[in-house]
Amino acid sequence: MGYSKSVFENALNKLYENRIDAEKKADKRRKEIYSKFPYVRELEHEIASCGVEAAKTVLRGGDVVSEMTKLKDKNLGLQKELKDILVQNGYDENVLEPRYSCEKCSDTGYYEDHGNTLMCTCLKQLLVKYACEELNRSAPLSLCTFESFKTDKYSDVKDTATGIVPRVHMEKILKFCKAYAQNFTTSSESVLMKGATGLGKTHLSLAIANEVIKRGYGVIYVSAPALLSKLEKEYFSRSSSDSDTTEMLSTCDLLIIDDLGTEFRTQFSVSQIYNIFNSRVLQGKPVIINTNLTMSELEKAYSDRFVSRINGAAQKLDFLGEDLRIRKK
Repeated sequence: MGYSKSVFENALNKLYENRIDAEKKADKRRKEIYSKFPYVRELEHEIASCGVEAAKTVLRGGDVVSEMTKLKDKNLGLQKELKDILVQNGYDENVLEPRYSCEKCSDTGYYEDHGNTLMCTCLKQLLVKYACEELNRSAPLSLCTFESFKTDKYSDVKDTATGIVPRVHMEKILKFCKAYAQNFTTSSESVLMKGATGLGKTHLSLAIANEVIKRGYGVIYVSAPALLSKLEKEYFSRSSSDSDTTEMLSTCDLLIIDDLGTEFRTQFSVSQIYNIFNSRVLQGKPVIINTNLTMSELEKAYSDRFVSRINGAAQKLDFLGEDLRIRKK
């Protein structure tokens, strides 16, 4: 995977901090136990001495097998005695060992499997986490919250064509978005926010992102033009189409694609949009898409297959009213 140097450093530094913290806590527990039971220190010293004696036995030669068997039995006996003392005094038998956050790799990021060194899942998850944060840095997350979304900016006059009062309608959409964020899980439904420019689609999707991130989930927010530009550069500059961006889009808890329909459309971009949405639907992972296009315009731009997928997998929210930015003026 082609993660940046800073992403790798952040992930490895986090594992290093976890490892050091676990070892410091183990040392603290050891000192506490030594002060209460000095004999434990002696037992640990004897166990360590068995290892040294084993090395000397091999160097001396002679009846190595017999001597090693004796040392092994002695070592096992000492370890049993040590564990018995700990358990009898209310401790876990492994209390003197560091409690790493990842038992598989002991917070190193790598583990051995049949002679091969492999990257651990914990490191992969951290790489995705920090890469998501790096990708989101340009998103104005802090500027858009539910509290700053004001429905009184919408008209309270009933639309004669639809019979809908924009303000009342948008209050319902706000309520839905708040509930969506509060109850979000990695299996939440996808959402399509559609409507004319300046009606609050970006604001509410970012407000959802803010709340979901606070709850500890990994969120990627990106505009369609920026996303497709990045994917195109990665695709045509590498020998393989596999990229770290594709990995993040696939594995993040919530993907938000803003301004769909404003990008320069090509056969590549159309296929990428469908593949991204479809792959996440197949995994049961949610996507929020914002667009100024109607359903018929989406079908013309991205195919009836894409629209059919949205109809079957996404809750559709229609944003109504006049452009709020024009109303402000």
